[in-house]
Amino acid sequence: MLARIFRPAKSAMQSGRAKTLHWVLEFAPAAARLPDPLMGWTQTTDTDGQIRLSFETRELAVAYAQKRGLAFEIQPDPTHKPIIKAYADNFAFNRKQPWTH
Repeated sequence: MLARIFRPAKSAMQSGRAKTLHWVLEFAPAAARLPDPLMGWTQTTDTDGQIRLSFETRELAVAYAQKRGLAFEIQPDPTHKPIIKAYADNFAFNRKQPWTH
């Protein structure tokens, strides 16, 4: 059972970085998801896919996995480049595209 340790990326529905500051340990799926014949919902026999542990630092997550003897991989941080904008830039003389309203 392989665990992956990562820092989640920011959701498209949030403007802040509230849930991206902690590290998450979750297990890779061991079995494929299959559709239920009656309802059509997806089902799996793998219950480890429901486990999602959060840690304050990467070192704590790695220590937890090593203590339990879990095979793990660490995924790098998602990088984001902040785009600094000002409302006045819409009306600047050196604007690359003309204002279209």
